[in-house]
Amino acid sequence: MDIVNQLILVAAALLLISILVSVPSRRVGMPLLLVFLALGMLAGEEGPGALRFHNYQAAYMVGSVALAIILFDGGLGTRAATFRVGLRPALSLATLGVIITAAVTGLVASLVFELNWLQGLLVGAIVGSTDAAAVFGLLHAQGLRLKERVSATLEIESGANDPMAIFLTLALVELLAAGATRLDAGVVVLLVQQMGLGLVLGYGGGRLLVYVINRLPLATSLYPLLALAGALVIFSGTLNLGGSGFLAVYVAGLVLGNRPLQANLGIQRFHDGIAWLAQIGMFLMLGLLVTPSALLAVALPALAVALALIFLARPLAVVISLLPFGFPLREQVFVGWVGLRGAVPIILALFPLLADLPNAQRYFNVAFFVVLVSLVLQGWTLAPLARRLGLEVPTTPGWHRRLELDLPGQLDYEMVVYVLSGDSPALGETPATLRLPPGVGVAGLIRDNAVTAGCEAVRLSVGDHLLLLARSDDVETLDRLLTTEKVPEHLRESRFFGEFVLDARATLGDVAGVYGVEVPTDKRDASLSEVLARAFKRRPVVGDRLPLGHLELVVREMEGETITRVGLKLMH
Repeated sequence: MDIVNQLILVAAALLLISILVSVPSRRVGMPLLLVFLALGMLAGEEGPGALRFHNYQAAYMVGSVALAIILFDGGLGTRAATFRVGLRPALSLATLGVIITAAVTGLVASLVFELNWLQGLLVGAIVGSTDAAAVFGLLHAQGLRLKERVSATLEIESGANDPMAIFLTLALVELLAAGATRLDAGVVVLLVQQMGLGLVLGYGGGRLLVYVINRLPLATSLYPLLALAGALVIFSGTLNLGGSGFLAVYVAGLVLGNRPLQANLGIQRFHDGIAWLAQIGMFLMLGLLVTPSALLAVALPALAVALALIFLARPLAVVISLLPFGFPLREQVFVGWVGLRGAVPIILALFPLLADLPNAQRYFNVAFFVVLVSLVLQGWTLAPLARRLGLEVPTTPGWHRRLELDLPGQLDYEMVVYVLSGDSPALGETPATLRLPPGVGVAGLIRDNAVTAGCEAVRLSVGDHLLLLARSDDVETLDRLLTTEKVPEHLRESRFFGEFVLDARATLGDVAGVYGVEVPTDKRDASLSEVLARAFKRRPVVGDRLPLGHLELVVREMEGETITRVGLKLMH
């Protein structure tokens, strides 16, 4: 019993320390995953903790479940609206991009470690997937909001590239275990089977889970557990049927996150927390697995592999994969640099160990070293690079509290509460005169800890709590109407979008005539919306810029896929 109690104490202490050190690490821009790995290594056999842990089977099981939970949470948080600009490029990166990355990295690995081509390709496949969840954690910690085309592509890629890397690794492990020396057509058949079953079972399982959640009358606290249990059933069931469980659980999360769902906010918040727990636990465990002294033996060749991956393989994969989609060069540079490696390569490096392949321990050490280099080199530079490349866009203020309303047949309504600050644009207005979006209603006003009667005619003042009944899609509009956020000078609207605001229906010829700019005759009658849409291959996003002589047109507002307002910036 004493040993069990001590293990519980150590595990709880490591979890507590991991959470506490996340605060200073965010302030200095340190990747949290690096912190968790370091804590695991310190608790390991060569650190002060002196804990011995070499149970690869248990590590694989825990890591697989943790990845499934993280992918499900990623799907829950991905909005279908991002598919407009991000789906096709993300799928290209998640398939062709992973293959190119694995091939180039594998070639370098085979040269520096004197492996055969198939063994080198296995190393490339192990380190082939990115961890964009870690990227967004770093960017959000520093208050950065990326252009939608970049953020949507990275967000979808992060969920879609793991299944491809896992498939490649498993296929190569099976080939090497069977003594094969080359790839055969069976790999393509297996790929189609795994991805096809993953998509079908993930979508079907997700729809069934939505139906069950919306029909069962449960205690509110049980709905998040039902969603989690359903996700793990979809994950393991797909694996047992020969499909990609990781793809299935991500697709199931997408379905749940984009359908009207009972207890939706509770499910989202619970899974955000459980995904963090899974991530912390997984990295602590992986830190325990590694023997730091063993990393020194592969340090130089592994560094060569890491640098080839970061500076050659990933950028090349990005350029080729994004070629058909018209990404501006600065966006390609950033996506190429955001090849941050996380938990997946270390989990994949367990597969050769479980299959007892020759060089298996070397593969694991190399993968761990590559992840460390990636976290240190890329993790610390993401936010500064995003600013340097001009990919940051003004953030939407979000100073509100959202309370879920579990109303029968009205699953998309919420109670949104705003506390009005001294610089709120709504001060002096009355709830009746606010230009609220259609369908939004005033539910009440609390002032000085008391509900104010007849609040529709009361002028709003500092400290008021304004309660609104709204749909989730209206919250961003309400944020702009009721709150003001302090932003850096370079992100102020007049600096970012330009000095003037134009209707996107205005013709290019009219604008050019006013400001004395020459434009081709065949484009003079085109609207600003049409010109910008053509320039960005029919997928423009807020913040896109098009030079026009000494002017610059900036996409300022959009409704769906249509540009409605354009900023005009005078270039000095």
